Amino acid sequence: MRSKKLSLGLAMLLVTLSITELMTATPVVAQVESILHNFGSSTKAGVNPDSVLIFDSAGNLYGTASFGGNENVGVAFELSPKAGGGYSEKVLHSFSKTGGDGQNPSNGLIVDSAGNLYGNTMAGGADDQGTVFELSPPVPPSTQWTETILHSFGSSSSDGQDPRGTLVFDAAGNLYGVTEEGGSSVVGTAYELSPAGGGVWNESIIHTFTTGTGWLPSGGMILDASGNLYGVTGFGGGEGDGVVFELSPAGGGSWSYTILHNFTSGSDGSFPEGGLVFDSAGNLYGITAYGNPIGNGTVFELSPSSGGTWTETIIHAFATPTDGAIPNGAPVFNSAGALLGTTLGGGTGSCPETAACGIVFELHFAGGAWHERILHDFNEKGTDGFFPTSGVVLDSAGNAYGTTEYGGTAGDGTVYLLKP
Repeated sequence: MRSKKLSLGLAMLLVTLSITELMTATPVVAQVESILHNFGSSTKAGVNPDSVLIFDSAGNLYGTASFGGNENVGVAFELSPKAGGGYSEKVLHSFSKTGGDGQNPSNGLIVDSAGNLYGNTMAGGADDQGTVFELSPPVPPSTQWTETILHSFGSSSSDGQDPRGTLVFDAAGNLYGVTEEGGSSVVGTAYELSPAGGGVWNESIIHTFTTGTGWLPSGGMILDASGNLYGVTGFGGGEGDGVVFELSPAGGGSWSYTILHNFTSGSDGSFPEGGLVFDSAGNLYGITAYGNPIGNGTVFELSPSSGGTWTETIIHAFATPTDGAIPNGAPVFNSAGALLGTTLGGGTGSCPETAACGIVFELHFAGGAWHERILHDFNEKGTDGFFPTSGVVLDSAGNAYGTTEYGGTAGDGTVYLLKP
């Protein structure tokens, strides 16, 4: 799947480079970048991170790398701040090709109140269709984290395959996620995992996607206060360019599926592959990887109305040669109400094959409109990373942390920090 993403990205970036250079450049606001960790000095410590990071209460960072580890099928890692400055990496789990373990974790982790981490893998498991796993902190005197496979996908024809996106907990401790493939229509599912005691988790398929009403869900889902789930599909819907959907509990264990928006390419976006985020007023925000007149992607807002409909507004269309191209990952709000995200390509950096390395962008609302500022242009030269594939996470001071899939001193990706 990684090679597919990069080939699509390369095609669109080449289109970007053919656009006239007379278009207005986007202002760059200088940020101080620090590389906290370079992957690749030891492949057993993981390579090619492509997941969003999370913090714990002590300031440690957690994430996954799709490759590397003892058997080159990925790791879950922790980065801890050192007393004298800098960060040290610890591999919490090296995934395996044997024993029913998962392989190739490419999505972010989540953490519960006890410090257990949860995530999924694209492949591996009992049927080689992916897993949901839990990593539990060491119990002294042990120093090792313990992995438990909560579910292996593909055990039946109706089960999902190839889980993607970050998981989400509800208030009762149930986990929700999506798979890109599988299900009775073979084009993806939304599922629930419920703890049944004794370490057992029961899976329920709460929705099977179809080609007509949206398929290839890939960005995970988010939950509102009423227990409704929201997500996106990369394809399908009225025009075939993807949808934003809502899943609502309908009683008796059933869920109702509602399309909130059908993407139409053109001036609208297409292929919404990242996650969503709410603002304080209940509006939804997300990204499309492609679409708009030039095809470099969009950032959109969906606003609810009293009649149950949602109105879409494109708040930014990536368009100029120095702007970003192919946004990815879920955008996040900072304390000032600005929206931050990343793009796979675009910017002024120079990278192999594409001549565009990606950016971190900010969208702020002023004077009745949204305005973009580029916070960082990645560049393959020196020690900088490139191809930031998963968005950023913010600390309480507004500093942004993220990963790049490639670049750094060994070329196998980085963890970076941007300070205002």
